[in-house]
Amino acid sequence: MSERAVLHVKGRILVGPDEVRDELWVVGGRISYDRPAGARDLRTVEGWALPGLVDAHCHVGLDRHGPVPAETAEKQALTDRDAGALLLRDAGSPSDTRWIDDRDDLPKIIRAGRHIARTRRYIRNYAWEIEPDDLVAYVAQEARRGDGWVKLVGDWIDRDLGDLSACWPRGAVEAAIAEAHRLGARVTAHCFAEDSLRDLVEAGIDCVEHATGLTDDTIPLFAERGVAIVPTLVNIATFPSLAAGGEARFPHWSAHMRRLHERRYDTVRSAWDAGIPVFVGTDAGGGLAHGLAADEVGELTKAGIPPVDALSAGTWAARAWLGRPGLEEAAPADLVVYASDPRTDVRVLTDPRRVILNGRVVG
Repeated sequence: MSERAVLHVKGRILVGPDEVRDELWVVGGRISYDRPAGARDLRTVEGWALPGLVDAHCHVGLDRHGPVPAETAEKQALTDRDAGALLLRDAGSPSDTRWIDDRDDLPKIIRAGRHIARTRRYIRNYAWEIEPDDLVAYVAQEARRGDGWVKLVGDWIDRDLGDLSACWPRGAVEAAIAEAHRLGARVTAHCFAEDSLRDLVEAGIDCVEHATGLTDDTIPLFAERGVAIVPTLVNIATFPSLAAGGEARFPHWSAHMRRLHERRYDTVRSAWDAGIPVFVGTDAGGGLAHGLAADEVGELTKAGIPPVDALSAGTWAARAWLGRPGLEEAAPADLVVYASDPRTDVRVLTDPRRVILNGRVVG
């Protein structure tokens, strides 16, 4: 057998939070828990093995100014890979990154197409900027372009109001979400503030990004409907600097952003306590660096989520939510090996010993 065909991983294989095995083999890029007949271990890796981390909110092919060249997108993907994030949900990008699917040395990407925003109500060069009458058509377009997800911009600053406000009328989002579901796609939305959340959830949305505007009024609704959140706390940490930059022109918006930031940990913990599914995402690729999934797991623990559950939000549970396998028999061998048990101390996630992607040791 070739050196690539057989790899022996031994130590502690964290198949799930409570399911631990002693070893696995990688044969032809896939996981086996049975030693291959007659195989000699051509390479052995030892340590605590996890499924590759998940960043469920990032943007490959995008920077703060808009689309980037392929070589920049490649560097973004490699940064995530080397940090152990081997499954990415790209929550909106204007770049065509389908070429990444042909590279077995780059993370797997689940795309949500391009952001869909209200005219002049989002970051320039990021989104399709449209009016409500066109929302259904654009959702259908991006549902067909994506990998089972569509991304809306649910709220943004209204310059006339001087604060965050909802972007879409209730009827428009109901029709748009129904169309996405008809086409087999789930819908998520960028939401910072409070006033867009009820309409989106009651319209049938599947997930909300950031969700800093959750309150005691809307948390039970999210829990009842099973709507997930991806808090992106490493990004919410930037709110004070954003508020400072816009204070002279939009003082109400700035004060609002500071309030959302101040209560961010309480918001996430209240959501978790209510049973809302919470997943790891960083919002990397706009103004934020890639490779921060491990830091986001740490942020979830600061919010009061138990370490094993925070870990699951970026590994086992996140993969199940996205419909991708973990360390099951015959699954693609996408795993990260650490020196110690990440269930005990999630800080170990920032220092992977080995990264294995499609059965190859790549880092």
